[in-house]
Amino acid sequence: RENMWMSIPVNTKRRGRPPGQEFPVAVQLRLSVEQAASLDAWREVQPDKPSRSEAIRRLVEQALRTS
Repeated sequence: RENMWMSIPVNTKRRGRPPGQEFPVAVQLRLSVEQAASLDAWREVQPDKPSRSEAIRRLVEQALRTS
């Protein structure tokens, strides 16, 4: 009983993905094969080759700025 103070602390980890901080709103989107191909073609000509998610965010921003 005298070694009780030497017990190893246990860090309980939370399961799953951490909550989004930068983009707190999630939107699900379905694209046709043609739309996905067009999106991928647009991504390929970008200098930094964004992910699909980032490409969609950029295109939405562009559309909202012009409306």
